Amino acid sequence: MNHLNIYGTEIIRNSLKIEDTLIISDLHFGYESSLNNEGLMIPQHQFDKLIETLDCIQEKANAKRIILNGDIKHNFGSISKQEWKEVLDFIDYLSDIFIDIKVVKGNHDNFTQYILNKRDLILEDYVLIDKFMITHGHKIPEKIPEKIETIIIGHEHPCIGVRNQERVEKVKSFLKGRWEKYNLIVLPSFTTISSGSDVLHEKTISPFIKNVLDFEVIAVEDDEIYPFGLVKDILNVERELNEY
Repeated sequence: MNHLNIYGTEIIRNSLKIEDTLIISDLHFGYESSLNNEGLMIPQHQFDKLIETLDCIQEKANAKRIILNGDIKHNFGSISKQEWKEVLDFIDYLSDIFIDIKVVKGNHDNFTQYILNKRDLILEDYVLIDKFMITHGHKIPEKIPEKIETIIIGHEHPCIGVRNQERVEKVKSFLKGRWEKYNLIVLPSFTTISSGSDVLHEKTISPFIKNVLDFEVIAVEDDEIYPFGLVKDILNVERELNEY
């Protein structure tokens, strides 16, 4: 499957489209330099891969606007040289394609505003599009407008571990479910450094997700979309296979 709409949005690879707006989340620029400082030598190839992926998405989406839904940079307490360069280069790249850029504040974005000041952009706690609220997902907004029906978050980096006889392959995934009276969509991360957290076997971290068992998993790999069904049903099948 290469096309799927959820709650009035369209999945395009690991992005979501609402009307003429693309939404991506959790880019984590500077992740490589952070890992290198920890002694893990990771080549700094992510920027080029992100651009390549977004070019492929935009070719299909033809969007006019874009929202970066939090965790633009990786380091909590400082701004690395890599973060300065790549965030500014990315914003300049987006400015050539989109007529409007919105940036939502994530929990890793303590110092991101200093970078965005160079391009006259403001970190926002959330962005509204009609009946949709886009917020990062690490905390519950103090107030949700009355008209909102669907909340879109990132933060969680959801993926699913697809098991075969030799190994486990992690595939980035969307989550579709409910939080209180609202529809909830959880975006996969846009970073290429990590696939994310396996929703079948790792603890969720967003306060929006009270019981991940009741969420649907929609895996994405390049242009292919794989609806896996509810987490609790996938786990039941996994248990039956293990018993067999």
